[in-house]
Amino acid sequence: MTLNQLQYFQTIARTENYHLAAEELYISQPSLSRSIAALEKELGILLFEKSGRGISLTKSGSLFLEYTDRILDECRIAVYKMKQLSGNGGRIDIGYVFPLANSYMPHMARAFLSIEENHDVTFSFHQDQTSSILNGIKRGQLDVGFCSFVDYEPDLEFFPILSQEIIMIVPPGHALARNEEASIMELCNYPVIGYNRFSGLGNYTQDLYRRLKIHPDIVCECPDENAIMALVAEHFGIALTARVDTLDPSRIHALTLSDVSLSHQVFMVWLKNHYQIPAITRFIKFMKKQSNFAK
Repeated sequence: MTLNQLQYFQTIARTENYHLAAEELYISQPSLSRSIAALEKELGILLFEKSGRGISLTKSGSLFLEYTDRILDECRIAVYKMKQLSGNGGRIDIGYVFPLANSYMPHMARAFLSIEENHDVTFSFHQDQTSSILNGIKRGQLDVGFCSFVDYEPDLEFFPILSQEIIMIVPPGHALARNEEASIMELCNYPVIGYNRFSGLGNYTQDLYRRLKIHPDIVCECPDENAIMALVAEHFGIALTARVDTLDPSRIHALTLSDVSLSHQVFMVWLKNHYQIPAITRFIKFMKKQSNFAK
């Protein structure tokens, strides 16, 4: 069974005349008759029967027409959607780490959509940790990710887009809250709230502690800055975090590090050598231009 046969059958069912259907389809009547005969043989049923000077659908033919109409309608929709994807439209599935959710990603998405050729693009947003975002990209569930850099990912392309200063946060009234800066070694003097091992910043801070040969007393681990801030605000400990816009100065006190200058980079990630619809290509190009690292 072919799509041509279904289109032939649908046209004959509508015109109830082989001659008229053949003219409309621009094929010969004998070719049309042979095609329908082959379809009836394949299905094992009679689709049409003579009715006066014309033809009409059999009961089985009427049922088959219902399915044929659905199939051909879905094919037309599929073609329309593919033409949209090949042009200016399409959906972009984005995954990003929690600190970007408050303003960065919404702002960038709005700026991208404000460009005329992107008006027909839609976004699907997903917040998660770095490991889950990278897995989502590799499985084809996400088109683009915004997260930490990870080594040994040969199938992924990483491009730096944002640099975040690393700071220390302490609860109000803490002994360190009288100052505007502090040594990173203060982490050894108080309980510490850390990032969990599945996050990019969790790996970053653990590597940092190894390089500095310090061993903070990490009393609990959290997936993101909001969770860390909430525990610090309740005097569970102090923390090393990225300076992000979700940190609430009424709940914690932020300290610049006095003896080291640390920053954490956020990367845009996508699959290497993988076909992308034009909308995704334009979005990646747009985000590169917005990058802190753009030349």
